Amino acid sequence: MNERPGNQLFDAYFTAREMREVFCDQGRVQAMLDFEAALARAEARVGLIPQTAVAPIEAACQAGHYDFAALGEAIATAGNSAIPLVKVLGKQIAANHAEAERYVHLGATSQDVMDTGLVLQLRGALALIESDLAQLGETLATQALRYVATPLAGRTWLQHATPVTLGMKIAGWLGAVTRSRQRLQQLKPRLLVLQFGGASGTLAALGEQAMPIAQALAEELKLTLPDQPWHTQRDRLVEFGSVLGLIAGSLGKLGRDISLLMQTEAAEVFEPSAPGKGGSSTMPHKRNPVGAAVLIGAATRVPGLLSTLFSAMPQEHERSLGLWHAEWETLPEICCLVSGSLKQALLVTDGLEVDAERMARNLDLTQGLVLAEAVSIVLAQRVGRDTAHHLLEQCCKRAVAERRHLRAVLGDEPQVTAELSPAELDHLLDPAHYLGQAHTWVERAVAEHSALTA
Repeated sequence: MNERPGNQLFDAYFTAREMREVFCDQGRVQAMLDFEAALARAEARVGLIPQTAVAPIEAACQAGHYDFAALGEAIATAGNSAIPLVKVLGKQIAANHAEAERYVHLGATSQDVMDTGLVLQLRGALALIESDLAQLGETLATQALRYVATPLAGRTWLQHATPVTLGMKIAGWLGAVTRSRQRLQQLKPRLLVLQFGGASGTLAALGEQAMPIAQALAEELKLTLPDQPWHTQRDRLVEFGSVLGLIAGSLGKLGRDISLLMQTEAAEVFEPSAPGKGGSSTMPHKRNPVGAAVLIGAATRVPGLLSTLFSAMPQEHERSLGLWHAEWETLPEICCLVSGSLKQALLVTDGLEVDAERMARNLDLTQGLVLAEAVSIVLAQRVGRDTAHHLLEQCCKRAVAERRHLRAVLGDEPQVTAELSPAELDHLLDPAHYLGQAHTWVERAVAEHSALTA
């Protein structure tokens, strides 16, 4: 069946195609049908239903057999997607095997079908996200090493500070990616679990066979059997959403940095160019950071969606009214936004265009002022901290007032030249010699990434 019409104009920009396939109508329905087929196999394994009922049930558990538009209409009356799906599933089975129909959905409730179906979708989503994060980490590690010694102006409060390196900046992005990968690994055992509790969580309908069936069902779906059903305990889903929120925010930071570096006034680092990419409808000269826009956009949208998940946590008793419903499209949308952000981040970082000469020119925009600290620290060891600080402060003011390079002003100051030779001043005012531990930070970030990837 074809999917119902939807608003898909922006999907290619904001969402990865593979992730949209996970959460499209067919993906949702197939995940629920996978639960029903696995339930039949599990109940047959335990002996609750005849083995002959399994094949007819499995044969009907194919999403292509169902009319999604009709299901959508039925959901509006039923209140959830499992009720009408199980009904038409039963009809499909009865048409070919009347006896097997009586064993469909035995002992389960709608939320078991929907929540476990969601977990199966999230497993697919998680695999996509982990793969892209690993690839992004590898790209960032390569770029960090490539530009480990490329100086550019550090910027604090959007003003020039002391020099850093482009590799160090990229290593910062890499570290955030690595930590997100670690978080995803840690939460997997809590997230990828079966939801199976029956009407109100007791599995009373299955009697003494409840636990053997639950264990067999978890094995069939390759999920873990949790300590108890979690119909209204939603922390597992919210934890996953929270980590996705962190990923979106970290990628937003990456996008923000690149967009600022692409500004005309900076023009130091650029997204890769391509025909028709980043143009303007009226200004032929424009080169807009269209990839960074997706990263920043996702980082802006995801927190609002995440707040919905948190708001939906205090669910009533054993089945929620409205709060559970608020989740249905929220977590999938977060997954889709993060997937699109990751795809754009991969495109942007893999083809970074770097203008090292422009970085060097920009570093000199203040005519040496950004290296005043370097001179002050060395001078302090010879004349004392307060004296050195006051002396450099006065020289900096004079350099600004006279529009001269700090090196020239310092060379004219007897109190400075009495302590520092011309060669020492030249060395101290060279950005390449005031990069501190930038190289070390790159090495450490790359090593942590490599350890996780090994």
